[in-house]
Amino acid sequence: MSYKTILANFNIDGPTGPLMDFAIYLATSFSAHLIGICAADITLPMTAPEGVITNGETVRRLREETEHRQKKMRREFETLPGNKISREWRDAISNPTRFLLDNSRVADLIVTGCEDDMTLGHPDSYINLGNVALQAGRPVLVTAKGARRIFTNTAVIAWKDTREARRAVIDALPLLCQVNEVIVVTADKNADILTQECLDDVSIFLHRHGIAARSEILTDKHESESLLSFIRQAEAELVVAGAYGHSRVREMIFGGFTRSLLAEEGVSRFLSS
Repeated sequence: MSYKTILANFNIDGPTGPLMDFAIYLATSFSAHLIGICAADITLPMTAPEGVITNGETVRRLREETEHRQKKMRREFETLPGNKISREWRDAISNPTRFLLDNSRVADLIVTGCEDDMTLGHPDSYINLGNVALQAGRPVLVTAKGARRIFTNTAVIAWKDTREARRAVIDALPLLCQVNEVIVVTADKNADILTQECLDDVSIFLHRHGIAARSEILTDKHESESLLSFIRQAEAELVVAGAYGHSRVREMIFGGFTRSLLAEEGVSRFLSS
């Protein structure tokens, strides 16, 4: 298994250098086609007490500024080292989440960074990571802050016996094959022999794909906190997990552990749903 097409999302207001380097390195590792994308909506100024302060000239100027920034990012993307890989650039004056979802159909893997405002708050310039992970139909790799290269040391699979976790493991196989150590860990205060049998099955599955793996069971009653603590102690460079959201709200948001995991900026996070 391999990734043949990688889609890298760049936020117009976010740092781009490390993510571009990471995307180039990842695409080179898998001999994959790399697509860089960037979209942003035009944000109109607020109204003032004396009335609306926007006009056609203001909208035109904002659009030109946005297009200029996108062109600058495109030039940077196209001139980065990595001449052996094929690459292309796509941008638009559009809602960034919708643009990314529309383009996800071409990719095996979506790569993005994770700023504080990415999930909610600035839909004109940042993607809603919750909507992307839960609706794209593709795995999402959220890079560690400042990461420029793929990881090779330790990966942790945060396991729950659910469809999302099973999907995450199969989607992450190309990355897991490049890691020196894989730990399958579950947090369950009521763990029993069936819990261990479940982890053994996952480890055997990985072994059959040429991946050496061991398992751990955490029985602390604070399951999310114990998982995060384990990830830190293991000095993991990659965490593979199912993406769990609350679909009852209009804008999908992440559940407890997934949301906490995204706050761990020192580790790259691989999410499938």
